[in-house]
Amino acid sequence: MGRYVIRRLIQFIPVILGTLFLLHVLSTLTIQIVGDPVRALFGPNAPPQAVIEELQARYNLDDSCLDQTGNPCVGLFVDRLGQYATGDFGVNFRGRSVAEMFLERFPVTARLTIIALLFEIIVGITAGVLAGLRKDKFIDNLVRFTTVLLIAFPVFVLGSLTLLFVGLKVGLPLRNSNWAPDWLGQMLNVGYDPDYPWLSLVLPGIVLGAFSLAAIARLTRTSLIENLRSDFVRTARAKGLTTKRTVGIHTLRNSLIPVITYIGIDIGFLLGGSLVTEGIFNIPGVGQLVFLAIQANDAPVIIGVVTILTVVFLISNLLVDILYAALDPRIRYE
Repeated sequence: MGRYVIRRLIQFIPVILGTLFLLHVLSTLTIQIVGDPVRALFGPNAPPQAVIEELQARYNLDDSCLDQTGNPCVGLFVDRLGQYATGDFGVNFRGRSVAEMFLERFPVTARLTIIALLFEIIVGITAGVLAGLRKDKFIDNLVRFTTVLLIAFPVFVLGSLTLLFVGLKVGLPLRNSNWAPDWLGQMLNVGYDPDYPWLSLVLPGIVLGAFSLAAIARLTRTSLIENLRSDFVRTARAKGLTTKRTVGIHTLRNSLIPVITYIGIDIGFLLGGSLVTEGIFNIPGVGQLVFLAIQANDAPVIIGVVTILTVVFLISNLLVDILYAALDPRIRYE
């Protein structure tokens, strides 16, 4: 197990460097093709050239390679790596540290992502197991029909409908009533309340995790049905093991490998997809930060936040790789 983890950590180094370089090239090409973001910031009301040059130097946009379309600006990438290593992800056009702005908002997005993950994992795997054990029965047909509906609805449609019918039609009367407990009303809140940092994110978390829940349920169902036909399951039953032990320990453990793969990838999608959800429910998270930066054409914030989220996504995938070995010991020796 230790050798497997060390090998994965060593392989992680070129992966993260390659990903960061690709992200650097894309951002560099954008500046080379679209134009200098400092000049775009002022629009037609451009300040004196001396002011523009000072701002370009402050935000590392004065390198001559940025004027050459197609130049990867390797030297600029090396400088950025040195900044990233010290936790410096740049400053926005108002002089605030991007890392500081990210850390202010990330706890909210992290809570939203955790709620979405717990919701999709618990409900999705449970629904998938029930459907897989009762193939072509009522519960199986219900799970398949429900998951198709969830996949068909985009996040912004589902979020808007949930906000209108659950948050306003149900949650608002509950919060104004004298009989309903306060926690129940906050769970169905239409916006973020800092006094209830977890409860007020339950509803948007369910919306954010709905699509992934459907995918996890269908993955679990398909994998479980396939593994129930395997030789090792027939052998376990022939030895007299109970259905609970056969399914819960032997079958489900192998069936969860593709599910964990999806969850590892889904963490990145949840962090990115929170932009829409946070916009609908007015949540002051990272997604809202990126949205405001796009509106203000604040390129340093966009580049810095996307870089941080990329690193978080790669680390989550590394953890998933390590979890493979815990679920299936055969993976360690491949």
